[in-house]
Amino acid sequence: MTQRSRIAGVLALGVALLAACSSEEQATTLKPLSVKEHVSSISKGDEGYLVNWAGVLANGNPYHFGEQVVATIVATDARGAEVARMDQPLDAVPPAATLAFSGKTVAKGQPAKVTISYKPAQWRLASRIPSAFRPFPVTDILTKRQKNGGYLVTGRVGNPYRQAASSLAVTALLRDKMGKLVGGVSTFVDDVHADNRRRFILTADHAPPTVATADVVARTWGSTSRPYDELAMGGIAPVHKAKPTTAPFVKDRGLQPVPGVDTGP
Repeated sequence: MTQRSRIAGVLALGVALLAACSSEEQATTLKPLSVKEHVSSISKGDEGYLVNWAGVLANGNPYHFGEQVVATIVATDARGAEVARMDQPLDAVPPAATLAFSGKTVAKGQPAKVTISYKPAQWRLASRIPSAFRPFPVTDILTKRQKNGGYLVTGRVGNPYRQAASSLAVTALLRDKMGKLVGGVSTFVDDVHADNRRRFILTADHAPPTVATADVVARTWGSTSRPYDELAMGGIAPVHKAKPTTAPFVKDRGLQPVPGVDTGP
């Protein structure tokens, strides 16, 4: 083995050790996702017993996405036998932000208990600073209790980025008069451009009678940070696109001299 080969081997080993130490340090310093709130309910429907759930996960890390998160929902009957199980892949949780989600499944027997557990997140460093990940604005929200016991939520979702969002997940968190989470419902809105607010319709067929309000949030769809990263890398869409209609100032008022301050070169 030549001296050059030995030096290259030592350098490669050093790089590998530094990478391992960096990975271990990151694993020990990053905070796990926390369950801010979650709830489940059981209702009798035409297809059998329907299990609904909703929750909010919080990411306390300011520069990392939480990816590949999976929620496992298990319903058991009065004897402890499993009557429903579902693994729900969740969307990536942005840095220093929360993720609202909901879901439902049909049980093969009458459930007596529902438990929700979560697979730990995999962490990925964000491509931009946290302020670059703007929320998707939700406007024109209307809610209505339906005669069949359902709860209707409609509104529009926008896109603050230059690039079009190929698919957004919209979730309505249903709350009672005290603000307690009692349920949720989700849908998808595709091809959302910066200059076009897309309409969404959410219907909770078996909403609890205590529902009083709905918090509606939108997020990118996908278990990795890639969709959100690509939007952020494309930049924020300009708010004002129309050309000025007034003549420019004769004198630039932004360059007025300040008394006692030398502004010369």
